[in-house]
Amino acid sequence: MGSSAMEEEAVSTGPAGAGAGADSDALDQQITAMRKVAVEEHKLDAAIDTLSNLEKQMRLAADVSGTRKVVVAIVQICYEARAWKTLNEQITLLSKKRAQLKQAVTSMVQQAMQYIDETPDLDARIELIKTLNNVSAGKIYVEIERARLVRKLAKIKEEQGLIAEAADLMQEVAVETFGAMAKTEKIAFILEQVRLCLDRKDYMRAQILSRKINPRGFDASTSKEKKKPKEGDNMVEEPPPDIPSILELKRIYHELMIRYYSHSNDYLEICRSYKAIYEIPSVKEDPAQWIPVLRKICWYLVLSPHDPMQSSLLNATLEDKKLSEIPKFRALLKHFVTLEVIQWVPFWETYQAEFEQEKNLPGGSLGDKAAEDLRQRVIEHNILVVSKYYARITLARLAELLCLSIQETEKHLSDMVVLKSLVAKVDRPAGIVCFRTAQDSNEILNSWAINIEKLLELVEKSCHQIHKETMVHKAALKVQ
Repeated sequence: MGSSAMEEEAVSTGPAGAGAGADSDALDQQITAMRKVAVEEHKLDAAIDTLSNLEKQMRLAADVSGTRKVVVAIVQICYEARAWKTLNEQITLLSKKRAQLKQAVTSMVQQAMQYIDETPDLDARIELIKTLNNVSAGKIYVEIERARLVRKLAKIKEEQGLIAEAADLMQEVAVETFGAMAKTEKIAFILEQVRLCLDRKDYMRAQILSRKINPRGFDASTSKEKKKPKEGDNMVEEPPPDIPSILELKRIYHELMIRYYSHSNDYLEICRSYKAIYEIPSVKEDPAQWIPVLRKICWYLVLSPHDPMQSSLLNATLEDKKLSEIPKFRALLKHFVTLEVIQWVPFWETYQAEFEQEKNLPGGSLGDKAAEDLRQRVIEHNILVVSKYYARITLARLAELLCLSIQETEKHLSDMVVLKSLVAKVDRPAGIVCFRTAQDSNEILNSWAINIEKLLELVEKSCHQIHKETMVHKAALKVQ
């Protein structure tokens, strides 16, 4: 099968021998004739030998169009004859020919990729993918095709249950450096890498890969209009039809980030991911989608430790008009904004049913430790409320307000001080908690000076108002 070295060096004297100087129509006729010989007369080897000689003449003459046509024709007749082994051999052989043209290799790989789904069994499919993968390895002009081949092979490995192998295969390709690949296809490929890493529980690598995607790029892509490429710009290939739109990719990205942050119980980042999903127009327009997402946002907000970002998100969510359609969750957020102590037992009785219902809604349960963490957040909220109203308070009274033992109160208070959520000092022998730091003499004098300045401003304003009223009254008397 295939021509020998002597045959390749010889110049054919048959009809195909004039191929180098023939025009396009003559070349097409020769290719059609060889396809009939291969398919109808079942002389595949003879047809390949003839086309190989023709390919050599076209290649050495640097005829790009002719070489591409002949190379594609060889691949086509192998496919039409259902000679899968011969197809793999010819692809490898043609790619290794001396001075082979880049355009010919690109066309050959693209043509052969169309036959992957037509293979008779899984083994033939894997063999064809591996052959094309080997041919395209290290060639920058077929890097996009190689990325698509690797993705197909990884999908097969995943279906076979070989998650680790599929993940390793996908990580071999760095699509972020491909200039000609469409942005959506790049993002979809990286998201597939992240998903496989999460499936194999490789959270560190999943985080590294996810940082290749800038979340702001999703919003920028939807706002910008598609510009026509200028002359001289690199042409970007159109993505395959199975690649999702940019907004669908945004949702997939944030759903994967929710999976990642759920591993470390990072409630605030989970909340931010749900917030990003909530902002997608298709989600906002469908109550069946936005209600479960908004519920999740509310729960993860109250589960997040108190900090400036959490407080800002909490107030922003309360201003959302759609929150009025789920009043119970509006009341839930109000509890954590109002400076009042929350009694845990009645609070849990009110929201326990809603809390347990989350496992039946999209997104699943809130986590194994969520109920325990919710109680922790209620305690932290109560300590912050007490610190606003009291400068000094006894531990016994604080424990009574929090409905905890003195030991538990001291533990929670110490944890908040360590996390710098609160400034407090505990006098254990006296059993007193002080929520204000001791001021030195300079700070005390400065506070007095500020207070006196404020007092003088108030006096000056009062005098001005009195003088104004007096002048108005005098003017009224003169008119009378």
